[in-house]
Amino acid sequence: MELAQVRLLVSDFSACYHFYAEVLGLKPQSGAVDGPYEKFSPATGSAGIALQDRSMMAQLLGELEEPATGHRSLVVLRVDDLDAYCGRIVERGGVITQGPAPMTDRMRVAHLKDPEGNLVELQQWLLLRG
Repeated sequence: MELAQVRLLVSDFSACYHFYAEVLGLKPQSGAVDGPYEKFSPATGSAGIALQDRSMMAQLLGELEEPATGHRSLVVLRVDDLDAYCGRIVERGGVITQGPAPMTDRMRVAHLKDPEGNLVELQQWLLLRG
């Protein structure tokens, strides 16, 4: 078994596309700005995040017709320099809601939300001291 992607069901596809491509700086696979589907990848690694228009999936799973509420997901991205990456996100129009700050003695984190309210955690792993 292989994890292919994490897919987020979204109602405002173009706003989410803009967030993942332009604010977070992930590479879109096909450039489908208006959807109904797009996969995004970081510069390194094989994991990907995909967006899919929620109404398209609601045609298959009727329970998805109801508006989504609350936090439904937490997307985690690891970066080498958290402060610099957060600075670039703010320059691109993103809003950091928490951090950068230590989460543990081995990790610093920052959090923001995409246009649908999905949480995004940015992590910088630290070398153990001592």
